Amino acid sequence: MTDPDIPSPYVKDKRTAGETAEQLRARIPGWGVDLDPADRPSYPRLDYAPERTGAHWDFPDRQPEKWPRERSIEHAFVTPVFGTGQPPKGLSGALRKLSYARVSEGRLAHWMLLVVADRVDAVEEHLRSFATTRPDNPVTQTGVRTEVTHGGLRSRRGRVDARHHLLDPVIVAGPWVAAAGAVVLGLRRLVR
Repeated sequence: MTDPDIPSPYVKDKRTAGETAEQLRARIPGWGVDLDPADRPSYPRLDYAPERTGAHWDFPDRQPEKWPRERSIEHAFVTPVFGTGQPPKGLSGALRKLSYARVSEGRLAHWMLLVVADRVDAVEEHLRSFATTRPDNPVTQTGVRTEVTHGGLRSRRGRVDARHHLLDPVIVAGPWVAAAGAVVLGLRRLVR
């Protein structure tokens, strides 16, 4: 049971009358300064005046899709203009398509699938680099060398994320060490 003198937003009848604009203006300095549209800097944008936009269309022309784009199950179509620079490919592309086709954007699973797809894409690109004449260099491109040459621990002293000092080498260098170990074990078996 609630006290009748305490206003509650969850009751059927409002128990106390709200303050008037004059009372609020007297009690709170500057209250209501934007009530007059002439004093509001954004007012022209709030005013609907289609003749001022210069648009010659009711709905913009749609960009053609060269391949089926990922679209959320909440939306009927993609935005009129969208990026085409990175078409989905490989296992990471399949994971992204699955995320958009099956899971709502309001669910954690949707975003976790996209994060996993990004990690899979990074692994795919690392593996693809080994097929080129200039494969990825894990020492220079992961920042391991700068940890030693540019005072990595010294620059982190006093930071809030100090708990990550032990995890950073595992996360950054761990996959490379594991891959090197797998190659060594594979070569041992071949030699035997």
